[in-house]
Amino acid sequence: MEDEEDHPQRSQKWLENVSKGIVSHEIEALTLQGLQIELAQKGLIRCKFVVPEHLSDRDGNWHVGAIAVLVDDVGAAAIFSYVGHIKASVGFNVSYLSTAKIQEEVEIEGKVIGHKDKLSLVEVSVKKKDSGQIIAIGKQWMSAMTSKL
Repeated sequence: MEDEEDHPQRSQKWLENVSKGIVSHEIEALTLQGLQIELAQKGLIRCKFVVPEHLSDRDGNWHVGAIAVLVDDVGAAAIFSYVGHIKASVGFNVSYLSTAKIQEEVEIEGKVIGHKDKLSLVEVSVKKKDSGQIIAIGKQWMSAMTSKL
């Protein structure tokens, strides 16, 4: 039987492995390369990240697609830390409020804000480290995967 106290450590290890390309697709590894997990506890993952040049758009800003991948994976890790396994996304929304430049440091926090039966809701905020300005807020609904049809 698994110990619920291990969920945060297992989710942190999973997110680290995603950022290294060990358990993910190449796009996730490229997008999360350099992600540093500062805190992993039940229902909460906090990270920091310096936006690399390879994730810029044509204006030198952090590409919104790369932000979405980050929000998706940090949100999944927060839910993993709460329930002990990966779930399937059933709803995903990101609101972009500002942007970050290349080499700017950001903070990412994923927090489980609802859970009932097989359904979990996580909110992920992305902020500039220096000013605290919100870059993006994502909400993701995830459902437990079942092997039955």
